[in-house]
Amino acid sequence: MGAECRYEVAQAAYIKLALHALKHPATAVNGLLVGRLVEPSSSPAVVSVIDAVPLSHHPHHLPLLPTLELALTLVEDHFATQGEGLAVVGYYHANPRCDDTELPPVAKRVGDHIFRYFPRSAVLLVDNKKLEEAVKGKFSDAVIQLHTRDSSKSWRQAGSDGSSQLILKEPSTNVVLADHVTTKKWEKIVDFDDHLDDISKDWSNPGLLD
Repeated sequence: MGAECRYEVAQAAYIKLALHALKHPATAVNGLLVGRLVEPSSSPAVVSVIDAVPLSHHPHHLPLLPTLELALTLVEDHFATQGEGLAVVGYYHANPRCDDTELPPVAKRVGDHIFRYFPRSAVLLVDNKKLEEAVKGKFSDAVIQLHTRDSSKSWRQAGSDGSSQLILKEPSTNVVLADHVTTKKWEKIVDFDDHLDDISKDWSNPGLLD
């Protein structure tokens, strides 16, 4: 299913997931990807990833199905009110170790769960080494790996054959990310864990990138 798709990641989604990883460099972080299938009849079909919702910096919370279902429901309801046909289209994950580029079992389990609702779902894994280079202005390509589910129900990294299934909608996104890092914008990003600790903190992060 995933091989028939191209994924376009908007600047806001990309920067939010990167800032989330930068805020918690010693722990794994994760979140949901929000978007829509914009060209279902084209070949390949195009999934537009519009936004990212940071979930946790304590990922042992997430494999619990009730916790995940609550997050999915809240996120779906929030974006449904915007009337733009947005839904959860995937999941992102960053490992705690800089040299760890393996997709962990928790990411695969969450990806499988989202796949039931959105069969063209994607799992994005942050490459921490590339992220470090990007915030220094030394790397212009995406710092995320695209993983899609194949016909054998396994999650595999896409693009190993040179195809460009993952693209950044704005080519200057890493430059903008570096600017936000300079102003320590990562300190302000809020995830579900933060919201559960203090409900005055808004997990939707309004105005974060203004």
